[in-house]
Amino acid sequence: MFGIFKRRKEFSVDYSNIITDIHSHLLPGIDDGSPDVDTSMKLIKGLQNLGFSNFVTTPHVYQEIHPNTNESIDDAFQILKQTTDTAGFNVNINAAAEYFLDDHFNQLLENEVPLKTLHDNWVLVEWSFVQPPFDLRQTLFNIQIKGYQPIIAHPERYTYYYKDWDALDQLMKAGGFLQMNLLSLAGYYGKAEKNIAEYLISKNKYKLVGTDLHHDRHLRALQSAGHIMHILHEMIDSGHILNPSLVK
Repeated sequence: MFGIFKRRKEFSVDYSNIITDIHSHLLPGIDDGSPDVDTSMKLIKGLQNLGFSNFVTTPHVYQEIHPNTNESIDDAFQILKQTTDTAGFNVNINAAAEYFLDDHFNQLLENEVPLKTLHDNWVLVEWSFVQPPFDLRQTLFNIQIKGYQPIIAHPERYTYYYKDWDALDQLMKAGGFLQMNLLSLAGYYGKAEKNIAEYLISKNKYKLVGTDLHHDRHLRALQSAGHIMHILHEMIDSGHILNPSLVK
């Protein structure tokens, strides 16, 4: 078991052993992340300085708020890619999506619209922070039936699972890989999110980690997260975390 509750010494902040950030909102102007390409460049540079070298950006696809399509994501990605290339950034960047589980997503699945994947057939999904979808397990099953591997974004942020470990265990049995936000472990969102993250770490349930970076405040929080480095290093060294293997 990880030494979550034993060591409090702070280490220098270095995420280079993760290599790949598989969850971020760096594409300019298409969701609640970076508003423009200049901001995107500053955020990418900041993440590079922290040790990340490979990025999979994941703009929201949420019909009611961020009605992105494959086309809108590709257009924003091309703008960012051209800018990083012109600026001579030594960075590997790709575009996927973070899908909100709703009727629109179910229609995409039913109509077999190609989904934007993190890696191979991996699809990043999220749902409401207020309550889970009533058909959550069925939807996760449907994703798999369509040939995709669901990646459950930041399960620790669904605080209705706090101390309801039975419900959380059932979620873990539904077939998805779990992705932790680094900011959750750092305590950025709150105590409940941090405690759920620690519980899932103790059970070796996370397969992936990500920044879920939206803006400069997130970047500053990552820059000051020396207190989570020992846990993060143990997670990477355990071999359970797949990020380092995702460089294309």
